[in-house]
Amino acid sequence: MRVLFFGTPRFAVPCLEACARAHRVVAVVTQPDRPAGRGRRVTSPPVAVRARELGLVVLQPERLREAREALEASAPDVGVVVAYGRILPSWLVRLPRLGCVNVHPSLLPKYRGASPVQAAIRNGDPTAGVSVLWVTEELDAGDILGQKEVPVSPDDTAGTLEAKLAEEGARLLLEVLDALERGQLRPRPQDPAQATYCGKLSKEDGLIRWDEPAEVVERHVRAMDPWPVAHTLHRGRLLRIWRVRPVEGRGQPGEVLRVTPEGFVVATGSGAVEVVEVQPPSGRRMTGAEYARGYRLQPGDRLG
Repeated sequence: MRVLFFGTPRFAVPCLEACARAHRVVAVVTQPDRPAGRGRRVTSPPVAVRARELGLVVLQPERLREAREALEASAPDVGVVVAYGRILPSWLVRLPRLGCVNVHPSLLPKYRGASPVQAAIRNGDPTAGVSVLWVTEELDAGDILGQKEVPVSPDDTAGTLEAKLAEEGARLLLEVLDALERGQLRPRPQDPAQATYCGKLSKEDGLIRWDEPAEVVERHVRAMDPWPVAHTLHRGRLLRIWRVRPVEGRGQPGEVLRVTPEGFVVATGSGAVEVVEVQPPSGRRMTGAEYARGYRLQPGDRLG
């Protein structure tokens, strides 16, 4: 089929590659190049980079209406949307002959919105998943065309879980497109009463609340990796926290209880966590023990 692909981040790349193998991708629509990183160097989105490597037509309009003529000329059979980052206008949803499908990294209707992977980890869900659904005007509310569950490992970060879901999503997408081409789809309506929502994350969402239980703090750290990264304050300076593990301990939330060979132990609202990997401002990632030595962190210090 003639596929018009919409996507931007690394999560969308496996789906793009799958479409390019099995179908004819007539154009790839992605976000414009933006400044990124500490140096604010202008960088192309991962989808744009991979699409060019595959020799595909890449469109990066600031506004979709700017590319309307080119999109209409592509005459797509189906549109595929994977974390594009913008809501498609109605004229574009209607453009493909067979409609538009969306790949979303959750078991809809649970976790509609922009941060379902982080929500699944932070909430301690034993499984996450990926859904393929019709694109409609309401966000992530279209009929389900296919779903796949994926176990959440105890050491999964948002980054590692998202990578698993991206691969499963690509396989599921090809199954759905095959059924669509044969006219054998069996859409299943979502139950709006079961819908939950998760918004777009900001840097502030990484802040650790030390009054939460130790297991919640540990899940929060994994959920914020690789972005926006869990963080706290030590003596008024930002301290990024990359890895912790629940341990025995009791004290005031945020109180440093002891320094260990691998890190340092911090009291939480219930129990404690051992902080084993951190990153000070403008510094490299290091063990908690290295930080404790270099920054003279001592029992009785307070974080937060």
